[in-house]
Amino acid sequence: MAVYVDDAVHPWRGERWAHLMADTLDELHAFAALLGIPRRAFQDRASGAHYDVTSAMRARAVALGAVAISRHHDREQVRAVIANARRQGRGEAP
Repeated sequence: MAVYVDDAVHPWRGERWAHLMADTLDELHAFAALLGIPRRAFQDRASGAHYDVTSAMRARAVALGAVAISRHHDREQVRAVIANARRQGRGEAP
């Protein structure tokens, strides 16, 4: 099982943001807690179950063992991770 963090490319409130996703929701919530992200920040949407993280949090996540994935270089892996996050967001089993 793994936790993933994509490229920090989404500008908002003066920061660049990335998505923290995982193979399972339990892993995702546990890793977010490790980063100090409150559960209320969880986004359970049709676009995919994830937490938004700043570029600084992204770097910390990678240092703690999250797999950095790039929409530019790891397209197939990114598609698979996002598809899994979408299934999780709809309440489907991984």
